[in-house]
Amino acid sequence: MISHPSEQAQAGDEGSAVVEFVFLGVLLLVPLIYLTLMVARVQAGSYAVAQAAREAGRAFVTTVDGQDPGLRADAAALIAFADQGFDTSDSGITISCSTSPCLTPEGRVEVRAEVSVPLPLIPSFARSVVPLVVPVSSTHVLIVDRFRGVG
Repeated sequence: MISHPSEQAQAGDEGSAVVEFVFLGVLLLVPLIYLTLMVARVQAGSYAVAQAAREAGRAFVTTVDGQDPGLRADAAALIAFADQGFDTSDSGITISCSTSPCLTPEGRVEVRAEVSVPLPLIPSFARSVVPLVVPVSSTHVLIVDRFRGVG
């Protein structure tokens, strides 16, 4: 009986399609999962800074006499950052005012919130090429109430 060369080649390839499929599936799936997790973490940072800037500004401009507006703003921002899983070492706010004193009626208060979103699982040999953190920031501007202090 004479065997054809294509029949001999097929006999040695049995079962290799499953192995190749699994290997390529894992090879493509791991980076895709990492990318999805990283994008989700950066999006959480985006939500955190937007919420922190907005809430810190609201806490600052609604401060009543006798309270420290900076402490209220910091507390509101810390709650917003903690809500998305960021700690105080990676985040912060900056407040600037258009008038002096800061809470003058119809004055502008600008709050800038920043957070550094760390990249997980970066190996040491790639640290010089790939940044370790993604900085995310947001700015929120509020106007102090015109009738503040009237009453």
